[in-house]
Amino acid sequence: MVPYADFNLLRLPNRDAAMEKIRDLTCLSDILPTGYHGAVTAGVGPGSTVYIAGAGPVGLAAAASARLLGAAVVIVGDVNPTRLAHAKAQGFEIVDLSRDTPLHEQITDLLGEPEVDCAVDAVGFEARGHGHSGSQHEAPATVLNSLMGVVRVAGKIGIPGLYVTEDPGAVDAAAKQGSLSIRFGLGWAKSHSFHTGQTPVMKYNRQLMQAIMWDRIKIADIVGVEVITLDDAPKGYGEFDAGVPKKFVIDPHNLFRAA
Repeated sequence: MVPYADFNLLRLPNRDAAMEKIRDLTCLSDILPTGYHGAVTAGVGPGSTVYIAGAGPVGLAAAASARLLGAAVVIVGDVNPTRLAHAKAQGFEIVDLSRDTPLHEQITDLLGEPEVDCAVDAVGFEARGHGHSGSQHEAPATVLNSLMGVVRVAGKIGIPGLYVTEDPGAVDAAAKQGSLSIRFGLGWAKSHSFHTGQTPVMKYNRQLMQAIMWDRIKIADIVGVEVITLDDAPKGYGEFDAGVPKKFVIDPHNLFRAA
C-alpha cells in the first residue's frame, strides 16, 4: 500500500492536538466514514427520525453521524443486550429485536407512529431473524425487509452493511449465489430509494476529522474504542466475535502509550 500513500493518507494539521484525540481519529480509517455514508445516503437531515439496524461499531457510527447531521430522534436496533445497553448509555433510543414484539410496534412506543423518515442497514447479509426463535438463525434478507416496513413513503434507506455476490455458507441455494428473498414490491409501492456499495472514505474523512478535532463528535466513546497491544489481538478478536460493545484498536508500536 506504500505507493498509494500520497493519494490516500489524511494529513492531520497538528500532531500534538491529533495525538490527544488519536482514539477518535483512528475511526476515520473505516467505521466512521462508513456509518456517515449510511446516514448521508439515507437522507438524514435536521429533524429526521432515523432507525439504525445494528448496534455494532458501524451502526453506532451511523447513529453518531445521524446525530451530527441533525436528526431529531435516532433509534438503534439489535438482538445483543450488551450492545443495546451501550447504545442507550450513549443517548440513543433502542429497540430489542430479540423480543417477539414487532419492530413497528416498538417504534410506535417511542415515536407514537410506526414509521421513521429514513433508515440505515448496518448489519448486512449475516443478519439473524427477529424474535426469540428467529434471532439464532441466519436470515440474510430480514433487515432490508424490516426497513422497508418501517420507512415511510418516499423515504431513503442507506445500506453500508455488507452484501456479497456469493456466500458458500448460506442457509439456502439462492443465498449461496447472493440472491435474497427481498420484498422489493413493498419498496416499489412505497417509492423507497436504496443506496448501497463500498464507502468513498476520502469523500468524507477530512470533514469528519475536523468534526473530531472541534469536538463535534465523540466517536471513540460512542463505539467503545479500546486500545490493545498486538499480543492481545487474538483475545480482542474473540471478544468482538462474542459481541462486546467495543472497537479494538491495535497499537503494535506503543505509539498511543507514548502520546
